[in-house]
Amino acid sequence: MIEMKVAGIALDAVTRSPIVLLKDGSDRRALPIYIGQDQAKAIITALEGQKPPRPLTHDLFSNLLDAWEMTLTKVIIHALQDSTFYAVLCVAKGEEKKEIDCRPSDAISIALRTQSPIWVMEEVVVDASIPVDRDADEEERQAFRDFVSGIRPEDFIEQSRRHQKES
Repeated sequence: MIEMKVAGIALDAVTRSPIVLLKDGSDRRALPIYIGQDQAKAIITALEGQKPPRPLTHDLFSNLLDAWEMTLTKVIIHALQDSTFYAVLCVAKGEEKKEIDCRPSDAISIALRTQSPIWVMEEVVVDASIPVDRDADEEERQAFRDFVSGIRPEDFIEQSRRHQKES
């Protein structure tokens, strides 16, 4: 899994639909997730640290966690199927732990309110992320190509023999 942070909310240039943008710790990959207008407002409110005069839905959920002495340990965006992302809230009360199915937008909004980490399964990042730093990606690809081009079959045979002697 890869821990990601909310980079912000953007609008799709064509559809004008809101997108929450998650970035990895190295700022090399970004994961865009289309969300609804209400979810975008809830995420922006949390990012800006705004407190509504009365609790909104995600605030209510956060308040319930506090009132019942539960902790949101993390959220996990674990799957992407037919252009739909799937997430779970990982909640703990003492030693008891539960995973609760939810929409990624709700998970992100609640995670921001509770300062909980947002994790994304690697296969989701691979399938749906976009490169942010293309130059660094190309350098990494070139370094791998250079490494592979320098490998000889004898290297594997020598390594296998050394491993067998150690066993």
